[in-house]
Amino acid sequence: MTVATDKPRASLRHWLATSPHPSAALARRLRGGLRGFTLPAPRLVVRPYLWLFLGLRALVFGFRRLFIAEPLFKAYCTRLGRNVTTGIYVPWIQGKGDLEVGDGVHVSGKLSVAFAARFAARPRLVIGAGTDIAHDCRIVVGKEVRIGAGVELAGGVTIRDSGGHPADPARRAAGAPPDESDVKPVEIQDNAWIGSNVLILPGSVVGEGSIVSAHSVVAGTVAPYTIVAGNPARRVGTLVPPPGRAHLAPPAPPTLRAAGARPAPAAADADAAAPGKRSQATGA
Repeated sequence: MTVATDKPRASLRHWLATSPHPSAALARRLRGGLRGFTLPAPRLVVRPYLWLFLGLRALVFGFRRLFIAEPLFKAYCTRLGRNVTTGIYVPWIQGKGDLEVGDGVHVSGKLSVAFAARFAARPRLVIGAGTDIAHDCRIVVGKEVRIGAGVELAGGVTIRDSGGHPADPARRAAGAPPDESDVKPVEIQDNAWIGSNVLILPGSVVGEGSIVSAHSVVAGTVAPYTIVAGNPARRVGTLVPPPGRAHLAPPAPPTLRAAGARPAPAAADADAAAPGKRSQATGA
């Protein structure tokens, strides 16, 4: 006795991709020919075409920046410095809080700010003068986040003074808000450079002139004029402070004295932390 089985019917796409039938083979050849088809591009034609495109793009982007993104960003600010500029994206700001922006701040891409008024009547975000914030940065403010002057935030940086959920599993399962003790202000001091996709957790302090390498997780205090990397971020180098700031330099790591031990790695090049190099905001 034979048992009937229902076989699923192959889709037309599967048949065309696998069938040896002449029609399917012809369709595959036609598809390959279309994928490889291209038009000639004589420079006499394509160069003016490119110039036209670039000119129109500059006009559109300039309009978006001057008449949409910058005015709306400035409207969010409770204190606004001079010469504040943005890119073409309107910031995504949720909740109510104080946004204080110093002179010469530049936000070059998408910026997301979430104010959580559960822990403070007016959560506060302070951005110091001359700070540069790159594309796709996210800041969560439950109480206070302070970003100093001349700070470079590379793309994809996330700063949180609240984890968003309670540490206790039972409270988290019940959907309770985080404990107020878990909401801890964050401070990034002057001239620090935060690399791409860094996560800065509640209660962290990033010292003056320091560098946080890309993809690091900061959960504590970074000493001034040091380089940190990893998860959790740990010191991997030191920097030479500018004149008058030598008292902030951390002590050099101790030299290993055991037989056959290698000396501690030399300090990193201080030029990597030189302020005013906005191109460094692309990553550490």
